[in-house]
Amino acid sequence: MNVPNHIAIILDGNGRWAKKRGMPRSYGHVKGCANLETICDVMKDLGVKYLTVYAFSTENWKRSKEEIDGLMKLFRNYLKKCISISDRNKMRVKIIGDITAFDKDIQDSIIKLEEHSSQYDELHFQIALNYGARDEMVRGVRRMLEDCRTGKLNPEDMDEKCFSGYLDTAGIPDPDLMIRTSGEQRLSNFLLWQLAYTEFYFTPVAWPDFDKEELIRIIEKYNERDRRYGGVKEE
Repeated sequence: MNVPNHIAIILDGNGRWAKKRGMPRSYGHVKGCANLETICDVMKDLGVKYLTVYAFSTENWKRSKEEIDGLMKLFRNYLKKCISISDRNKMRVKIIGDITAFDKDIQDSIIKLEEHSSQYDELHFQIALNYGARDEMVRGVRRMLEDCRTGKLNPEDMDEKCFSGYLDTAGIPDPDLMIRTSGEQRLSNFLLWQLAYTEFYFTPVAWPDFDKEELIRIIEKYNERDRRYGGVKEE
């Protein structure tokens, strides 16, 4: 089985999964967070080198205060626990998105986790927090314009590779496969630049129920597709 080098996942369906079971949305988020730990282990075992997950978008701030407060508590706990997960999987963790919107203790935990895990390279794990692709590109353009203003960058030298270097994912290869759980078939402002040549797969399985068997089934489907950039499969 040809395992993708980089898999991106939109972690969707936690709230609906909980509602079907007569539980609050927060219960679904807790279960989804626990499953993320399991899937990291699976990715490492399968030989995936890069995993990027969409955990909290710039639009998610519009949810109820109760749900936001629950998510912040979950982030606080997970970011601390992720240090041991990174040790176990020799996993380097990077947060993509604008972390300045979070409370200082969460920002401090992010910095500590990234610094602690920087020694590892067997699995590169990117977590999108307060992330939106349009926001990412706007922030990147601002940095690029500042470099042009100060003379660090000549506008005539700008190309796709140069622009990619101003994004949150600088230095990370583009995803080969993007999976969205829970049946929705849209990108929801996730990695719009990076997914230009990525294969998409939309599964009806909600994130808390997403397991190794479902992942392998999707990778097998991925292997049936032609991966020639800019071309179509010849008859």
